[in-house]
Amino acid sequence: MEIALDQTVSEFWRQTLVPVLINFGSAILIFLGYWIFARIVRGLVNRFAISKGLMPDMTAILLQITEVSLLLFGAISALGTMGVDVWALIAGLGLAGFGIGFALKDLISNFLSGLLILIYNPFTRGDKVTVAGQGGMVVEINLRYTVLKDEEKKILVPNSSMFSNVVIVERKTT
Repeated sequence: MEIALDQTVSEFWRQTLVPVLINFGSAILIFLGYWIFARIVRGLVNRFAISKGLMPDMTAILLQITEVSLLLFGAISALGTMGVDVWALIAGLGLAGFGIGFALKDLISNFLSGLLILIYNPFTRGDKVTVAGQGGMVVEINLRYTVLKDEEKKILVPNSSMFSNVVIVERKTT
């Protein structure tokens, strides 16, 4: 009886657990490789942005998009290595993304408006802007808000408002 039990445990270990552990270890190594690659590419993109004189806000967004994209590819590759049906996962995410897009339309609108503001550059840090009755000096432009600061408060203006309302810009003097 003991011999049969030992053989069963040994077979289970050899046929089931070892391949799962190998796949899991391979997945971790693949993701770690993508993480290292993402850090290297992030440094190269940062160096490129500095050499081209891109605005700090645009550089930050480029760095985030680059790193998140590579880490997402790494996660999908790692899941595929572990035996997860990646195509079904991607198809499910595509369908879910359609529904989530409607739920998050304001967030997506602010995101796209923020990108367009950074690309077209209608104002930059240090400019004084007035929009929808609020005014102040631009201290930051991120993907969701344009941050204004006046003498007494910090004002977060959604980027979609910056795109859909009249904006008065007083350029900083240098």
